Amino acid sequence: MSERKASGDSGRATIRHVAERAGVSVASVSRVLSGNYPVSEELRRRVMKVVRDLDYVTNAHARSLAGGGTPTVAILINNITGAAFTHVAKGVEGAASLRGWLSLVGTTGDDPERELALVNLMRQQGVAAVILLGGAYDYEEYQLRMARFARSLDAAGSHLVLVGRPPLEGDVPATTVDYDNEGGAYAMASHLLSAGHRRVLILPGHAELTTAQGRLTGARRAFEAYGVPFDPKMVFHGPYDYEHGYDAVEESLRLGLDFTAVLAGTDVVAAGAMQALRAAGLRVPEDVSIVGYDDIPLASQLTPQLTTVHVPYEEMGRVALRAVADRREGGGSRRKSGDGDHLVLGTHVVVRQSVQPPPVP
Repeated sequence: MSERKASGDSGRATIRHVAERAGVSVASVSRVLSGNYPVSEELRRRVMKVVRDLDYVTNAHARSLAGGGTPTVAILINNITGAAFTHVAKGVEGAASLRGWLSLVGTTGDDPERELALVNLMRQQGVAAVILLGGAYDYEEYQLRMARFARSLDAAGSHLVLVGRPPLEGDVPATTVDYDNEGGAYAMASHLLSAGHRRVLILPGHAELTTAQGRLTGARRAFEAYGVPFDPKMVFHGPYDYEHGYDAVEESLRLGLDFTAVLAGTDVVAAGAMQALRAAGLRVPEDVSIVGYDDIPLASQLTPQLTTVHVPYEEMGRVALRAVADRREGGGSRRKSGDGDHLVLGTHVVVRQSVQPPPVP
C-alpha cells in the first residue's frame, strides 16, 4: 500500500503531493518528470522513489498545456469512412508517428457548426495543431469564426492547418496545404471535350463547398476554352457519395437530358453514376463515358477502370504535419499567408478505360 493511501488521503496523488513527500519544489518534480532539464542524480532518485511510493501518474494533458510532453495533433475530417481524405489522415499520422507525436481523429459529420465546435474543443485541450481536412463552407460568418479560432489557437501556442481548402482571408495565423483543384477539373473536362463530347453531365458536389466550386469553375473554363456552350441545366449538385451519383444520373435520364459523358466530382460519385447507367441499359464507355476525381483505389477496381484526376492526398498529410513541426522547431515564427504558408500541390489526369469518343448518331 502506498504512503498516500496509508495516510488516509483519498483520490489520486498530485504533483504537489510528490513535491511535499520528496521535500522539493513542484518545479523540481516537473523537471525530473519531463526529462527536458538537467537535474542531479540524487534529486532524480529521490523524486522517482516518491513517485513509485505514491503510485503517481503524470497528467500528460497538463504537461502538454505547459509546453512539455508528447505533442498531439487533432485531425478533423467530415466522414472517417470517406475514401479520399482518409489518405490525408494516413499521411498526417505517419509523419507524426515518425516524430513520436500522437494523432487523434474527430469527425464533423459534414456539419459546419460541429466543425467549429471541435476546433474550439481542441484549442481547450491544448493540442499542438488542428488539421482540418476537406472543403470549407463558403459563407462569411463561418469564415470569420474560423479566423477567430485560428488566432485563438495561435495565442494558445497551437496552430490551424487547412488541408484541401482555400486559405482564410486577411492576416490569419494558419497554414494552408492545398492542391490544384480547379486545374484538375479543367484538365479532366478538356480530356472529355478533346474526345469529342459536347453534352456533359456535371456532378461537382455541394454548391456551398469550396471544393465543388473549384471543380465547377475548372470545368466551365474548359468549355470556354473549347468554344463549347455551357448548359447550367447539366449541373447537379449534391453530396460526394455513391447515392448522389446514382440518383443524379437516374433523374437526368428521367428528364430526358441528352448527354454522352458524366464528369463526377469524386470517384465514389462516379461509381454510383456508372451503376445507374448500367441499370438503364447503357454501356460505359460505349454509350456514355464517365470520369471521376481523386484517384482512390476504387478507381482502378471498377469495370471499366475509371479515368480520373490524381490528387496527392497522402503527401498533403505529410506536408501538413511537417509544416506544424517546422513552426515548433523554429520557435513558432509566424508568417503571413502568401509568404510561404500557402502550399499548393499539383494534380494530373490518369487515363484508364472509361472514356471514348461519343457514339455516332
